[in-house]
Amino acid sequence: MCAGRLVGSLRSGSVPGPGGPTGPVPKRGVPLNEVVDDGFLRRYRELLDAEDAAFDELEHAVEEGDREHYELDLATWKDTVARRTQFLERHDLIAAPAPAT
Repeated sequence: MCAGRLVGSLRSGSVPGPGGPTGPVPKRGVPLNEVVDDGFLRRYRELLDAEDAAFDELEHAVEEGDREHYELDLATWKDTVARRTQFLERHDLIAAPAPAT
């Protein structure tokens, strides 16, 4: 479930690729060294862990055929995905989704 598009490139400068020895780095997006620090990584890991745990609960409800818990677990999982997406949007790492028409 992808709620937005990545903005620019997500290069730290330590991985070869476009902008490496073969060409210039595109001038778009936010350089990772201005956004990603230990606090960012810790919070993002927390969000990923919460999403993973919510998905595990959802998976168990599906396996057990438990419709009531499935509905609750699905809502919880969607909420964790939304929180992770909003976190990335706040740090300008993905573009906000276009409004539905």
